[in-house]
Amino acid sequence: MAPNDLATRLAQTTLELCRIDSPIGHEGPIADHVEGWALRHFRRQEVFRVGHTLLLGALDDPRPTVALIGHLDTVPMHPGDVGRAPRIEGERVHGLGASDMKGGLAVMMALAEDLKRDALPVNVAFLLYEREEGAYAESGLIPLYEKRPDLSRVRFGIAMEPTDGVVQVGCVGSMQVTVRFTGRSAHSARPWQGENAIHKAGPLLTELLGRERVEVNVAGFPFYEVLSATLAKGGRARNVVPEAFELNLNYRFAPGKSVDKAKQDVLALVAGRAEVEFTDASPSGPVAAGNPLFQRLMSLTGLPAASKQAWTDVARFGEWGVDAVNFGPGETAQAHQLHESAPIPPLAVAYEKLAAFLKGAA
Repeated sequence: MAPNDLATRLAQTTLELCRIDSPIGHEGPIADHVEGWALRHFRRQEVFRVGHTLLLGALDDPRPTVALIGHLDTVPMHPGDVGRAPRIEGERVHGLGASDMKGGLAVMMALAEDLKRDALPVNVAFLLYEREEGAYAESGLIPLYEKRPDLSRVRFGIAMEPTDGVVQVGCVGSMQVTVRFTGRSAHSARPWQGENAIHKAGPLLTELLGRERVEVNVAGFPFYEVLSATLAKGGRARNVVPEAFELNLNYRFAPGKSVDKAKQDVLALVAGRAEVEFTDASPSGPVAAGNPLFQRLMSLTGLPAASKQAWTDVARFGEWGVDAVNFGPGETAQAHQLHESAPIPPLAVAYEKLAAFLKGAA
């Protein structure tokens, strides 16, 4: 297939997927669409569905299994995008999810259609799942793994998140923490009669303002540990000294650091000055630099590699003992943006690179 024909085909599939609304929690229609497609391209016994999550292909093949991984959901639509129909303009597909990550799904589907899977040196499975854009504990991968613990047989996974066409290894862990300062209310004309909870947060906020990122090198890849206040809530009237103030802290920590150690870091920072509640925690993802299939991916494709300074389900696969990386055609800067779009030429590049890897991976 000529490069232009391939790019056009992938763009049309991306557009078709963007026309199926699939905000988190409403993935049914797109899962039904993908299941109908899968039944035309896989044997019936190779189509396994749990909720709105699909595993396509076999996992008991004697060849090493490579899994291509993509989520079906998007973030909720921005009010500014309501009424804007997905479309192709010039060299871009416009629509919610175009970069994150329906372009990646289009590449996965085309590879499933085109490759002679039984003749490849590796077994290829395709995983398309719901509820990625939410809390770690609510992912559609959890009930799938409960039904299919044989997913741990996968030797190498490629999560087709938007990466600007770069192979991104590992991922930072993410932790959300509520920090509550307590004081005593008073009339703002006589603040000495109370204790201002917002003011009590001042020293911690000052420390966060001056806190530098911490570089951690893992297998030659730099990751940055950062801790930021992302939400604040306090006060009940303009003339009342507040008795309560809450901060949400988001901590991103490097591969190799456990969730328990990350919690200890936060507690050490707060140092007893406030109540601490850990509300969500996602582990960091291991760097798969020593995996032979990762090394083959890099040697066969010539793609650049970098660290993943964000969280992805590479971490979840790591919890299952499966090495995985991130690689997809979408633009990271477009993820979760108003008027999201994706460039068309990288769709064909991603297809060609992955096809070359899968055909020569042994």
